[in-house]
Formats: sequence, structure tokens, C-alpha cells
Amino acid sequence: MSNLNKALLIGRLTKDPEMRYTPSGTAVTNFSIATNRWSSGPEGERKEFTDYHNIVAYNAGKRNLAEIVAQYTRKGALVFIEGRIQTRSWEGQDGQKRRTTEIIANDVQFLDSRSGGGGAADGTPPARRPAATDDIPAPDDAPRDVDPDEIPF
Repeated sequence: MSNLNKALLIGRLTKDPEMRYTPSGTAVTNFSIATNRWSSGPEGERKEFTDYHNIVAYNAGKRNLAEIVAQYTRKGALVFIEGRIQTRSWEGQDGQKRRTTEIIANDVQFLDSRSGGGGAADGTPPARRPAATDDIPAPDDAPRDVDPDEIPF
């Protein structure tokens, strides 16, 4: 039996990305995105829920994914993330055990266009963007995008 760990997300950045470097000099960019979903409430009414996802992008080999994401995205930008889910734990300075779950990005595509462009952080042309964003009409009850001004942080 095979295993699969793959995450695909489309959402808006909740704040500007933060780039830093590991002790060995590898660039790492951290950011988070918000995604929306709809569900029925206790009395059957439709309710919108927002989920927040922590994303980590590394430079790997000749791919400068971390640097490109930090340079070309800002709070509110719509992005498509392809990556894997990772949970890690550590002991904080206060001695408490901490855990976090994050998406390690393999690819980031910018869905907001700058003068009609778009494209991916790895240089993939805009034609490779997920078709679901442009070609298929949204149903009447489709979730709306997150307004960056409504994000609490």
C-alpha cells in the first residue's frame, strides 16, 4: 500500500510573508493563508467558515521559491499552494511542549495578475494555473474570497 501526503490550497495571504535564513544560509519564507468553506449551521442555515494555514517555502537547489514568494506576494494576494502537510514539535523556552502543523510548499502560483500576467513562483507560465479559478463558473452558493481587512491579525 502506498502513502500520499499532498495539500492543495487556494487562499489569500493573511499578512506579508517573512523571509529569514537558516544557519547554513538557506532562505525560508513563512506566511499564512486563509481559505473559506460553507456548511450548514445547527438550524440548517448556511454559514461561512474560514480556516487558516501556515505555509513554509524553502529555496531548494536552483529553485528560489522562498525568495520569489517573499518578493512578489503581499497581504491579500490570492495564491495556489501545492505541498505536503508536516507536523513538528519542540520544547519552548518556558519548558512547555509545543506543536504546529504547516504546509511545506513545493509550488506557489500567483493567481492575482499584475497587468494580466500571473504565473508561478517556479517560472511556470500562466497557462498552467489551475483551471478551477477562471474557466468554470462558480455556483450561486460558492464561498466568497476572504477580505484581507477582515483578517484579525
